[in-house]
Amino acid sequence: MLGRMLTLDGQPATAADLQPLALTNLAHFTSMRVDTDGSIRGLSLHMERLVRDCKIVFGADLDTDRVRAYVRQGLAGQDRPCTVRVTIYDPKVDMGRPADADDPHILVSVRGAGTIPPAPLRAMSVTYERDLPEVKHTGLFGALHARRTAQLAGYGDALFVGRDGYVSEGGTWNVGFVDGEGTVVWPKAPVLPGVTTALLQQHVTAIEHRTATVTLDQAKGMAAAFATNTSIGVRPLSAIDDTTLPTEHPVMSALTETYLSITGETL
Repeated sequence: MLGRMLTLDGQPATAADLQPLALTNLAHFTSMRVDTDGSIRGLSLHMERLVRDCKIVFGADLDTDRVRAYVRQGLAGQDRPCTVRVTIYDPKVDMGRPADADDPHILVSVRGAGTIPPAPLRAMSVTYERDLPEVKHTGLFGALHARRTAQLAGYGDALFVGRDGYVSEGGTWNVGFVDGEGTVVWPKAPVLPGVTTALLQQHVTAIEHRTATVTLDQAKGMAAAFATNTSIGVRPLSAIDDTTLPTEHPVMSALTETYLSITGETL
């Protein structure tokens, strides 16, 4: 059965443990999909992200062996597939002295996982730029506000466009495009370096990939577009604003099939 207990350094997390995270929100995280066999696609990349971001946010080293051990503990007895989130924060953080937060701890939580890929997504363009976009941090107010704005307008999520007019990423996902030549185009913009994006670039070698600036008009004129992260795999975009996009394309089929064929790593 899927539980809802959160563990901090392997022990049940108390309200007091979580209060600094809720009130101060100085933390970073990664989310990983655990398949039925217990494996995780891109596990090593997720660990590399945690180490990199821990150094940026807290100036501290992170022991990935401890992370793996706590994740194994958190997954014990859980239904699969599921999604496990590892959040790194310092419970002693103080809003007045964030510079003193240098002793990060490991919070593990588990939730259910949906079907890959989910139904196509309609996205609304929103002018927004994430703070410190290279870090997967917990500062989600702006992204969730943009998502809420899009949903209130009848869309599923927000597609971010920078003040420079270039498309960057989605609410909690990277975006990719397929141009008229069948090349996968990744936006050249300040974005989170996604694990799923990296896996697609590494494994889908029969298709050309390029990185380029993409304006909103160019995005709407692509042959296809898709959202991607560890929870959704490769999810077609069926619309950007009022422009309808095809949800089936041979390149997207190849991306999806290759991603699902990637052998997961064990904890």
